Amino acid sequence: MSRKALFLDRDGVINVNYGYIHKVKDFDFVNGIFDLTRAALAKNYIICVVTNQAGIGRGYYSEKDFHSLTDWMCARFRSEGVLISKVYYSPYHPTHGVGKYKKNHSSRKPQPGMLLQAINEFNIDAVRSILIGDQATDIQAAVAAGLGTKIYLGDSDISQDVCIDHYKKISSLAEAEIFLKDESL
Repeated sequence: MSRKALFLDRDGVINVNYGYIHKVKDFDFVNGIFDLTRAALAKNYIICVVTNQAGIGRGYYSEKDFHSLTDWMCARFRSEGVLISKVYYSPYHPTHGVGKYKKNHSSRKPQPGMLLQAINEFNIDAVRSILIGDQATDIQAAVAAGLGTKIYLGDSDISQDVCIDHYKKISSLAEAEIFLKDESL
């Protein structure tokens, strides 16, 4: 039987987006992230992070730096009673990437590569799953992957910019809990 997932962008959804975060000292959790993820687990969602990390591609920090921060972040979630099933990341940038990172890779949002990989690896039912992102590219990736619920965390009207609709707009993570469905796996 397939599972349902809560997909979370990292910068701007899990942590405050100060730009190219790669050190623990600069990582501030967004209010409500632990309550939301605990509620999702209670309703049988698995939790996956899907994050573009162009800072790696641009040479601002290394993949090792990213993994160290990710290990710390996941440990912090565990201390809050939340298991992150997997963190997917795309280190590429099509124009500003350096060396092997300069490419328009299928994993980089708005492409759905990270979402499709998770759907395959965890046998996820895309239609019953949710993505929360703070950029139009997050919503575009969710549309391309066929996710049933797409939630934009922010104040802008992104439909004007990217010609997408059928997404929910919230201004805080506390508002996202109403979209979690209480149904079996």
